Amino acid sequence: MTRIDEGVPLSGFTTIGTGGPAAAFARPRTLAELEQALGWAGERGLAVVTVGLGSNLLAADAGVEALVLRLEGELAGTGTEGELLVAGGGAPNAVCLHRARAAGLGGFEFACAIPGTTGGGVWMNAGAYGSDWSEILVRAFVVTTGGSGWLTPRELGLSYRHSELRHGQVVARVELRLTPRPEAEIRALVADLQTKRKATQPTNRRTFGSVFKNPPHELGAGAMLEACGLKGYRVGGAVISPRHANFIENAGGATTADCLAVMREARRRARERFGVELVHEVELLGPLDPP
Repeated sequence: MTRIDEGVPLSGFTTIGTGGPAAAFARPRTLAELEQALGWAGERGLAVVTVGLGSNLLAADAGVEALVLRLEGELAGTGTEGELLVAGGGAPNAVCLHRARAAGLGGFEFACAIPGTTGGGVWMNAGAYGSDWSEILVRAFVVTTGGSGWLTPRELGLSYRHSELRHGQVVARVELRLTPRPEAEIRALVADLQTKRKATQPTNRRTFGSVFKNPPHELGAGAMLEACGLKGYRVGGAVISPRHANFIENAGGATTADCLAVMREARRRARERFGVELVHEVELLGPLDPP
């Protein structure tokens, strides 16, 4: 049985650095440990959430009444089988990209801009630079208290920054179909994408990634919020990035409440100026009112 701790502050496990204590926290390393942890939560009526590397998450300052999981060990391992990249749901995208490159497999380069895990990529159909998980995912092994099984992209309901997965469904294993590509080409493409990312995004600041999904509008969310004059807008320790308006930085001592207040103002101004209702991309954990 994996160790289960109580009252672990989630601020230490989110990239923005906010969040109160989890009712319970576990780091299962094997499928058996994961199933045991889910059974433990089920017996106590606790919800289950997975944090991955903590990006794309805002956890309530008051804490989260759930068993929070971080997959490690073999559940974060990676390997290749022919043209398949096979990885645990907790495998960091950076490690998966390194493994794919070493095997001469391309198609995962876009993930160099996504500081998360393969399981998180499935959860939100993560994407960047014109590609996303739905284009390369073969299937995902999803574990719940009621059973486990492989699901295809269609069964997962993948669409723009969305899947039909819900808390309690844990992506334990992922198979990605890649294509043969010379290692030098992969390196060159990744270097180009990383240069573009560093030039436009606050990669050296604490953020949770993109705040809002791009709306069906000629302007993306970042350009829209910049046009609203929101770069540098601040509430408490949370500030809209001066580099990219679709990012919120922790400028020091930020709370989740600060971030939500910034998001509410951003939505208000976008609605007032463009008549657009921005939809948040970040996942909200705990007793939070959506912005």
